[in-house]
Amino acid sequence: MNVLPTLAQLQYPEIDPIFFQIGPLAFRWYGLMYLLGLGGAYWLIKARAVKKHIPLSPQQLSDLIVFAAFGVFIGGRLGYVLFYNLPFYLDNPLKVFAVWEGGMSFHGGLLGVCVALVIFCKRRGFSMASIADLAAGAAPIGLGFGRLGNFINGELFGRATDVEWCMVFPQGGPECRHPSQLYEAGLEGLTLFILLTIINRWNTPPGTLFWTFISGYGVARFFVEFFREPDSHLGFIFQWVTMGQLLCIPMITLGLIMILRGYQQSKNSA
Repeated sequence: MNVLPTLAQLQYPEIDPIFFQIGPLAFRWYGLMYLLGLGGAYWLIKARAVKKHIPLSPQQLSDLIVFAAFGVFIGGRLGYVLFYNLPFYLDNPLKVFAVWEGGMSFHGGLLGVCVALVIFCKRRGFSMASIADLAAGAAPIGLGFGRLGNFINGELFGRATDVEWCMVFPQGGPECRHPSQLYEAGLEGLTLFILLTIINRWNTPPGTLFWTFISGYGVARFFVEFFREPDSHLGFIFQWVTMGQLLCIPMITLGLIMILRGYQQSKNSA
């Protein structure tokens, strides 16, 4: 591991993205982060399903994780193509499949997971709200590890700044920048996980955990976008808002509306 010399208060640890290699077979930190996220989600969902008396067998739980993983991958890729770089992919349609070149969207991945959960629940006969709550409670684990993977890769870095904890990223030019990947890991990962864990202990209407995750992620991402460097090919929209913030606005709004609706329906049926 080499340390990139900088004038920043903190130095960015330039980590080899490959942590283990046997011949042509390379194992990357980013892939490991995904595996840790999926593994953590598996065990947390398993434990909470038992506690909430949801009859989710080991095979059904494995199917749920597989469905969700495909939803994240397919939805994340299509979301990036549609939301962030559609003109490029219209001109280069085969590049849609070049996932090794990067380009994933959380918002697209979220839509993909939602579709996957609907299919899973219909095929297995589960309540959509109960499975969505289980999945939402575990989602911050994957988000936290994923953002750490972004940090290791030196990608999705922040805007230029002079704060004492700024870093110079290898792909970010000579400017010292916000380590926004760590901000996101702390907010979208750790903080959101703690919040949802606390709410999970309360007696809430079905779907509350899921919609809290939706609005909570929206708030966290909207905030961090003020420190994160916008995509170079998009820049700012309306001169100040980023695409990420624009996509978070409906998440925050819909999440809050659905939480209030759930409590209102629970109150009316009491």
